[in-house]
Amino acid sequence: MSAAEVTNPWKTIQRVILPSADQPDTISLYADAGSASGIRLRENDELARTPKLPEEKLQMLSSGDREAHFEDLLTRHSMRVRSGEQISFGTYFNAFPASYWRRWTSVRDIRLVVRTSGTGTVTVYKSNARGSIQRVDGKHVDGDTTSVFELSLKPFGDGGWYWFDLAAGADGLVLENGQWETAGGLGASGQVTLEITTMNKPDFCLNNARILSENPDVLENVREILIVDQGTQKVEDQEGFAEVRDALGGKLRIINQANLGGSGGFARGMYEAVENGSDYVLLLDDDIVVEPESIVRLVGFADHCRKPTIVGGHMFDLYNRSILHTFGEVVDPYRIVPTAPHVDMEVRHDFSVANLRQTPWLHRRVDVDYNGWWMCLIPTKVIKEIGLSLPLFIKWDDAEYGLRAREAGFATVSMPGAAVWHVSWIDKDDLVGWQAYFHERNRLITTLIHSPYPKGGRVLRESVQADVKHLVSMQYFTEHGRIEALRDIFEGPHELHRVLASKLPEINALKSEYPDAQLKDDVDDFPAPKLGRGPMGGTVVGMPRKKDLIPWGIKTVARQLIKAPGPDSAVRPQGYLAHRDNRWFRVAHYDSVVVSNAEGTGASWYQRDPKKLKSMLTEATRLHLRLFREWDRLAEQYRSAVADISSIESWKKTFEAHSKDGN
Repeated sequence: MSAAEVTNPWKTIQRVILPSADQPDTISLYADAGSASGIRLRENDELARTPKLPEEKLQMLSSGDREAHFEDLLTRHSMRVRSGEQISFGTYFNAFPASYWRRWTSVRDIRLVVRTSGTGTVTVYKSNARGSIQRVDGKHVDGDTTSVFELSLKPFGDGGWYWFDLAAGADGLVLENGQWETAGGLGASGQVTLEITTMNKPDFCLNNARILSENPDVLENVREILIVDQGTQKVEDQEGFAEVRDALGGKLRIINQANLGGSGGFARGMYEAVENGSDYVLLLDDDIVVEPESIVRLVGFADHCRKPTIVGGHMFDLYNRSILHTFGEVVDPYRIVPTAPHVDMEVRHDFSVANLRQTPWLHRRVDVDYNGWWMCLIPTKVIKEIGLSLPLFIKWDDAEYGLRAREAGFATVSMPGAAVWHVSWIDKDDLVGWQAYFHERNRLITTLIHSPYPKGGRVLRESVQADVKHLVSMQYFTEHGRIEALRDIFEGPHELHRVLASKLPEINALKSEYPDAQLKDDVDDFPAPKLGRGPMGGTVVGMPRKKDLIPWGIKTVARQLIKAPGPDSAVRPQGYLAHRDNRWFRVAHYDSVVVSNAEGTGASWYQRDPKKLKSMLTEATRLHLRLFREWDRLAEQYRSAVADISSIESWKKTFEAHSKDGN
């Protein structure tokens, strides 16, 4: 070791990792068969640059590409490369996201250290923001070899990754381990409180705690693992809990509190991290499977950021584990809705169809407004300056916090190579039912606080349009919740803490009044539909053209107001609709129909009621007009209250009022 290395030792910032034995379907995220040169893209080929359809991506696969052999994975950090074969670590979890380190940290020089046994070659590649692949360096290896490559981050201003490939000689090659390093000198790593908020998902929580206990090396800088349990099915009561608790060596603590929603659970994690002196809090959702190495990567990246920075992980689909939900999100300021940061980004990208090296848009650095709280690391310095989550129960708490942090000068980074597997949105429909109240209220609150446009831009117009869609779809329970949300906006920001634990029970108590809110397990639990093919003679009803939406809406609402439902509609449905066919422009033609839910666990009976339509549409219109008139006053009221209602002192009072075990 040189004198320079003694005084300025190298520090590992990313290790090569491989999937655990129970996740063979994730291998494409860790290792790819075939060399980088076998899949070089033509930069002027639009199909190759931005493939959208699976069949387009399949055209890009070279005939030599194949999956890595799962049986060649030796340990979490080592694998065998068979004689004459090549393996690339230009993958989601093992390529080095150079452009993110270049943009957000002071690191400018790194090195790659690869330890191998056997005969073959190690080749280093890099890409640029366009996805062009460039060879950087390579070495022939024989026997037990440590290969070191000195690399610069200067060329990665807009995007790009580093990675390496292995090619085995006649006797095969074994990767013993590999890591990316930077010069040390920062001192000790930051300490983190890892917090999971849960509501009646004790199996998920215990599974993640078990994963952490089986990977103790990632817990070196974890001061405390905190589970905020807000349910009736307790994690502590699960079989095997004691063994996992003991394996975690005293780091696990359970806090039982009333159901304060996601925002109440995550705010508790923020609060406890500040109280116990942690440098960071790492927020995790409950219905996830965590890649434990993500903890080390998020903390290591945050340690090197030039200023306190929120650093989040990505979300993969729990039931299709090679599919990435999104690579980053921003908030459209005119509409206040989440959207992709650039037009080339593809939602739900499948790495088993097109890997990192084959997908140029993944090489462009993505700058975001916020990161979902399925996995999000927040410095306690940020919490002390801008406060905790707003008391929103669920929905929009993470986006609002990211916007608030940005306005205070704190960036958010969605960090490639750190991720969880989470239940996908395609298996949920949270715009209907009890969650509609929180979507409507919290989107409006976020708009009042953060919108730069007069009267909130397009938000009020879209809110009215949503009311019409729900009403012509016979979703009266959903609309009741949306109307309650509008009313509660006028109650002001200081009511949010008071109703945090009571609003959901109030909404759920209304279900008995609405057939569309009553879920049954089997469609045979409903009366059989009458003979016929439903409205419009069974003709498939398409979505109206954009220019026809307003006249279509007026005509449809008028028809539903004037024309009485069929005499048998309250006795027998006209038919069944699968969830994917439950579209507002189709359901609007029925008087009575049974529709299944997104999860496929049951169905509800929608029945048209002109009286409900008239009264709800009248009330929603009145409230929107009032909101338009009072917008400026309310915006000032909510903005001026943010510091108080998100403060540690306000949340402490709420926690004390709803504690269940004295914590």
